[in-house]
Amino acid sequence: MGDRTHTHTGAAGRAATAGRPASVRNVVLVGHSGSGKTTLVEALALTAGALNRAGRVEDGATVSDHDEIEQRRRRSVQLSLVPVEWDGYKINLLDTPGYADFVGELRAGLRAADAALFVVSAAQEADAVADTARAVWEECAAVGMPRAIVVTHLDTARTPFDEMTRVCGRIFGHDDPDAVLPLHLPVQGPEGPDGHAPLTGLTGLLTQRVFDYSSGERREARPAGDERGRLQEARGRLIEGIIAESEDETLMDRYLRGDEIDVTTLVDDLERAVARGSFHPVLAAAPAAEGARQGIGTVELLDLVTRGFPSPGERALPAVTAPDGAPRPAPVCDPAAPLVAEVVKTSSDPYVGRVSLVRVFAGTLRPDDTVHVCGHGLTDPGGGTGVCHESDVRVGALSAPFGKQQRPVDSCVAGDLASVSKLNGAETGDTLSGGGEPLLMEPWTMPDPLLPLAVRAHGKADEDKLSQGLARLVAEDPTMRLEQNQDTRQVVLWCMGEAHTDVALEHLRSRYGVQVDAEPHRVPLRETFASRAVGRGRHVKQSGGHGQYAICEIEVEPLPPGAGLEFVDKVAGGSVPRQFIASVEKGVRAQAARGIAAGHPLVDVRVTLVDGKSHSVDSSDAAFQTAGALALREAAADSRVQLLEPVAEVGVLVPDDYVGAVMSDLAGRRGRVVGTEQAADERTLVRAEVPEIEIGRYTVDLRSLTHGTGRFDRAYARHEPMPPQLAERIREATENSTYVG
Repeated sequence: MGDRTHTHTGAAGRAATAGRPASVRNVVLVGHSGSGKTTLVEALALTAGALNRAGRVEDGATVSDHDEIEQRRRRSVQLSLVPVEWDGYKINLLDTPGYADFVGELRAGLRAADAALFVVSAAQEADAVADTARAVWEECAAVGMPRAIVVTHLDTARTPFDEMTRVCGRIFGHDDPDAVLPLHLPVQGPEGPDGHAPLTGLTGLLTQRVFDYSSGERREARPAGDERGRLQEARGRLIEGIIAESEDETLMDRYLRGDEIDVTTLVDDLERAVARGSFHPVLAAAPAAEGARQGIGTVELLDLVTRGFPSPGERALPAVTAPDGAPRPAPVCDPAAPLVAEVVKTSSDPYVGRVSLVRVFAGTLRPDDTVHVCGHGLTDPGGGTGVCHESDVRVGALSAPFGKQQRPVDSCVAGDLASVSKLNGAETGDTLSGGGEPLLMEPWTMPDPLLPLAVRAHGKADEDKLSQGLARLVAEDPTMRLEQNQDTRQVVLWCMGEAHTDVALEHLRSRYGVQVDAEPHRVPLRETFASRAVGRGRHVKQSGGHGQYAICEIEVEPLPPGAGLEFVDKVAGGSVPRQFIASVEKGVRAQAARGIAAGHPLVDVRVTLVDGKSHSVDSSDAAFQTAGALALREAAADSRVQLLEPVAEVGVLVPDDYVGAVMSDLAGRRGRVVGTEQAADERTLVRAEVPEIEIGRYTVDLRSLTHGTGRFDRAYARHEPMPPQLAERIREATENSTYVG
């Protein structure tokens, strides 16, 4: 972070390697969609010598966005690893998607990293940055991730750097805006015809030197005289902010007396404050000009990463237990320690098969090792946390991913990342440990997917491949959940949002060769009797030879919600022989499962068999089953049948400014607000009960309503009667096979 002479230690085409944890830096790039993360990774790789030429997102030619879907969409949709070398350090740059639908990839990157570069774009209005970036910042804060802020797009800025720094201080600094301060001030050239001034260099506030990139190479100079006043004001505030974070309590007294504080002391204190996450420096960066070897600010960023960000050994490791939950000693970030590693991402390669990105927390991982795989079941297809699974697996080839390239390596030491091919049975979130004592790392949470996507095979040839393709999708992405709904007979893939569903469908088609059709999602409705009714089932047929004869009479009465279906025998005098009572019940229950009005299961009724007739020759089990079903249908024809819809308990967490809009929107969805609670950071939790048919797309609508700042959860509460007018429309739509939920 001071003045240093650098040499390119990376080499394009060669795998970056590390022999000890202290020489590794795991850095995740996070930020809102379109902030410039992928372009920044490209610029850092170019400066470090890992690339000979930087690619452009617009051309689909970057190292990070190597998936064909990313290249087509010009947007990251998955976590990507680009390792580089800088001054003897291996830096694992983890590029994450910025779109909210892919928060699972973000959380995987946070699990694998030890620090974050938080990227914000000056090309956005300040309010837009505040709305879209706050949720990502909170994701980092939730795991205690040290962060530095990088401002990009200064060439096309709508918000000047000084204003962007103040915005970052306000929205990220919370009660202490002085914990978010710039390390450099941008130097910009004269405005062009488009009204924008190009970024030509940076002025270091601590070194008081200008780093000029206008020639294509980084050169040092002294600041111009007219810049010194602005420089001194910003420098004074930065020094005060660093001293406030210093563990040396005498520094502030010395500074207030007018003593000159040594730059080395300030840099050391700054590095410690950044590493422990109490201070967030702001830097500026821009990609290299055509033909230039260095992007603006990239050297300063690489210096900050190597000198100011913590090594893997300086970060607390996740706790471990035995598979049965018994506590075990904390792992140690030492290559010689027993192996403890974790699968942070699972993907499929058309040639290699399953590829697992693994973070080694302790020990050393080598090819051909036998490891114990133990998992919490994060990707259990039934939804939620599955049963812990265990197996012994032989490690395949190890490689260092560089975008889509896989560069072979001999080992992966504690603190480093590597890809493992054909780690069969291992899923995202699984723990790898040595054969001596199986271990299980504490799980990291994944958000609950709340947008349903009902799918069916396009043709007969796709039916066999569909289940396998869906299972692979869910194994790769824990933010997807697969449901086989027995009530609606639909296969439902629960996703995070519309972009997530689009990517899932494309992956099914391109990766697994499965042509699928999306269909409207149906909410599981129920039917019940609104009042008492009677029915007579008569099944009498004579067609020569052995005939069919069964008559039964039933009474139906409604029961309280949740009672199910109750069958009572009150036959007197043997009018229905004992051996056929169960047959009547079987027929009634079969008809109830099929529905009596709109094809939905009948619940919450008591069916009483009161009378009937039989024939000594022609009565049979099948005849009385049919009579029981007919009796129930006749009772329904003479009574009012209610449709019951599922109601969900919903909790919506939004900034206070959006509470009114959210409550109004819930009311428009037939929701009942049952209470509000004040939450942290000027937010409110709105609790409501809403029919599930009204919130099928709520995750998309809420994001639009609150500009991406709101989130919600839902849980099934009960079934309730549907309003008559809506129930009639549902019946009509069901008859026409167009009902959706």
